[in-house]
Amino acid sequence: MKVLIKGAGDLATGIACRLHNCGFQVAMTEIEEPTTVRRTVAFSRAVWEGQAEVEQITGLLCRNEEEIRKAVDKGCIGVIVDRECRILRQWKPDVFVDAVIAKVNTGTALGDAPTVIGVGPGFTAGKDCHCVVETKRGHDLGRCIWQGSAAPDTGVPGIIGGYGKERLIKTEAAGRFYGSAAIADRVRRGQTVGYVETEKGRVPVTAQIDGVLRGILQDGVTVKKGMKAGDVDPRDVENNCFTVSDKARAVGGGVLEAILAVEKSRGRQL
Repeated sequence: MKVLIKGAGDLATGIACRLHNCGFQVAMTEIEEPTTVRRTVAFSRAVWEGQAEVEQITGLLCRNEEEIRKAVDKGCIGVIVDRECRILRQWKPDVFVDAVIAKVNTGTALGDAPTVIGVGPGFTAGKDCHCVVETKRGHDLGRCIWQGSAAPDTGVPGIIGGYGKERLIKTEAAGRFYGSAAIADRVRRGQTVGYVETEKGRVPVTAQIDGVLRGILQDGVTVKKGMKAGDVDPRDVENNCFTVSDKARAVGGGVLEAILAVEKSRGRQL
């Protein structure tokens, strides 16, 4: 079965890895300038580097449907820059997964593919997708929702190691971002980990807590004031920066369950 995932950030990548390992042919779309923070575990990195490897799976940057076919035939995941998701009409996947985590529906419709799955808030099962998968940390993380929607976005990150919003590193100005620390570096509260280049000079970007820098934006990315630029993990485990997160695995499991449940409901052999 062919699966097209809209988005190639860290959550979308967790979904892609789980489906790829289960034998699905997977392609992903991205925007021209990805704003993924956890770049070491995101296939969106292929947009910048031509390819990206996550847990021994390779994502290859593709220019068209033919190159996607060649990529999946080689056992890789095809990644294409396609903001409007036009490849949907050309590749004709069996399953379409909207995993951009925009907190709103940016255009996904029930008729986009035989099976359509919305990830996180902004979708309603039965209206614009067949199933919604919960992304909020807690008891329902990864749950398949067949009627209604996921929990609304609160704007407050889940608690990890006793910290929530403090984990986030945010910009203090609009401009272009450049990092001065690398993913997996140990940082301290108040430490400058990057800066925003503005017309009036450089504005520092600092960490709010001690821990491992789990993610930071790509150099040269255009940012707005207050935008997420990084993520500090207070658990201080360096290896976590290079493996799919527990949240992404749970959401990926929910997407897999949704696909198989729809196939079973249609009387298809699993």
